[in-house]
Amino acid sequence: MPESAVPGDRAVIDVQGVSRTFVLRRRTGWMRRERSDIHAVADLSFAVRAGEMVGYLGPNGAGKSTTIKMLVGILTPSGGRLRVAGLDPSRQRLQLARRIGVVFGQRSALWPDLPLRDSFELVHRIYRIPPRRYRQNLDAFIDLLAMAPFLDTPVRQLSLGQRMRGGIAAAFLPDPEIVYLDEPTIGLDVVSKAAVRSFLERTNREQGTTVLLTTHDMSDVEQLCRRVMVIDHGRLGFDGDLEELRTRLGGVRTLRVDLAEALPEMSVDGARVVRVEGARQWLEFPTGASAAPLISEIAARYPLVDLTVGEPAIEQIIARLYTTDRLPLPAGGDVTTGGDVTTGGEVTAGG
Repeated sequence: MPESAVPGDRAVIDVQGVSRTFVLRRRTGWMRRERSDIHAVADLSFAVRAGEMVGYLGPNGAGKSTTIKMLVGILTPSGGRLRVAGLDPSRQRLQLARRIGVVFGQRSALWPDLPLRDSFELVHRIYRIPPRRYRQNLDAFIDLLAMAPFLDTPVRQLSLGQRMRGGIAAAFLPDPEIVYLDEPTIGLDVVSKAAVRSFLERTNREQGTTVLLTTHDMSDVEQLCRRVMVIDHGRLGFDGDLEELRTRLGGVRTLRVDLAEALPEMSVDGARVVRVEGARQWLEFPTGASAAPLISEIAARYPLVDLTVGEPAIEQIIARLYTTDRLPLPAGGDVTTGGDVTTGGEVTAGG
């Protein structure tokens, strides 16, 4: 886990009892429609301190994107109170826009017909970035994200990984206090993912930029975030340290043992053999248990050559959180504003 900027005491994102309800209308006859309320977010409360990099996780339809849209001012909460950098996003959207950066997955905010370099220049003008600071940031970002080979290529001709790197650079150019990243590595190759993760880690550490990261790629979370929040059916199910989540729901750890020769399954107190391949054996033991006694017993009783302790995959941990009874929540989730969904004056506050 990389060393991040030390978070401050000031909450730059403050969400208190926020809900968002959509009205869904379905035809039930030639002249009749049935109305139902969809609670995309319900009684959501959390705070993010300056300099934190927080993973905001949840299955599809959990309410993640709805939350981000309320935080940037695109959607207005149906109930509750939220403040970002001391501002009300829906009422002070223009003032807030100069203090935040947003990257929504594959939907690029760059100008498709312009070379990438010109898109950056437009960001420079729109946000009125001081020339010296703009040049410092751009030079650093070009290097960190390896963008030099395609700076003069029109955005529409860039690969997905190149567009994503350009979009992330554009979001960070104005030195925003807060950046929202919605699936920033989706569809990227291994090289592009590594470049993006390295850039985010370094910018958070050196600039103290607050980052709220939503992703389905759990390796992003493992490498970048100490704190995770898990939302499901519009409600917060977990908010804490990633290691705490491992401990509470991690299930089992794996001990891979290489012996000097092939032997029958080992018998070790507190662990069980789950796989044997020649002189190599795999044992499982509870996440909360220490590996030290197991290692000592194996070393004393068997011709040990090498061993490796494996942590449970974060994907398995999150999946267990979704499927346990820790979140006895009503049906709901993200709802788009297309089709028969009405998001105007008929939206009522829902908890």
